[in-house]
Parts: sequence; C-alpha cells; structure tokens
Amino acid sequence: MDIEIKKVKYLPELRRVAELADRIWHECFVDIISEGQIDYMVEKFQSLDAMCRQIEEQSYTYLAVYDGDDLCGYIAVKPEQDDRFFLSKLYLRSDKRGKGIASQMLERVFAEARAAGKSSVYLTVNKHNEHAIAVYKSTGFELIDSVATDIGSGYVMDDFIFSYAL
Repeated sequence: MDIEIKKVKYLPELRRVAELADRIWHECFVDIISEGQIDYMVEKFQSLDAMCRQIEEQSYTYLAVYDGDDLCGYIAVKPEQDDRFFLSKLYLRSDKRGKGIASQMLERVFAEARAAGKSSVYLTVNKHNEHAIAVYKSTGFELIDSVATDIGSGYVMDDFIFSYAL
C-alpha cells in the first residue's frame, strides 16, 4: 500500500474529490441520517460549488488521499483565528478502512496544524457515527461538548465536538 496525501490545487482534482464525497456519504451515513438529509448535506457542504466557496471564502484546504493512483479519501481543514485548527472533513471509502490509512490521514492533519502554529485540533462528528467516534477516541481526541445545529430545510446536525491537544 502506497498512501500519498497531497493538497488539492486544481479544479479537476477538486471535482473528483466532490464526486468521491457523494459516494462516501451515501455509503457511510445511510444508517445514521435519512437519504434526503444525505443529499441535502452533500449539496450544501460536499459539492464542488460548496468546496470552491470554502476554499475561496473560508480559508479551507483540501487534501486528497491516494492509494497508488486510486483516490480513496479526502480531508478538509481550516486554521481558526485563535490557537485551534478545525478538521472539517476526514473521509475514507469503506473498502479502504481498517488498513491504517485513517491514522496516516490524522497524522497529516496534526502536521498541518503544527505548521500553522496551532496548539489543538477540533472536529464535529455525528453522535451516531460510532465508527468515527471510536477512531477519534483511540487517537486521543477528547469529547468536549455537543451541539445541535439547524442547517436548513428542516435538517439538524446533531454532533459531538472532540478536541486533540498537539
């Protein structure tokens, strides 16, 4: 396994990441939230247009994860104005899970945070996403809060907030 994690710099690659996001969300969240909410959230937060806005207007960086030539995951991060680094997205195709790739992805996030001079990484995760919660806890993230966020169209994100001290 030859894992490479690289910054997304060009629109065609970001388009491929958005296509992967749609696939991963429909395999990952099908037992957690409704298909209608999956479609809504993909369009609002994971579509090519949304990703472009996040990069241009909110200082997000997208990282593409490759196993050889196979695009199999992605990460989105954003430095905050304070000492925190926001891990907005960390997704890996289901056929690549359990192979240590997520650990490499998290190590890259920590390296990006340190390079930005930050002292902690925080994230939100759906309260019912037991697999992701277990991964974050095993890595050393600590539960610090919970939040329910109205995202429009009658949908709510019901999340835990986790933090990792660098």
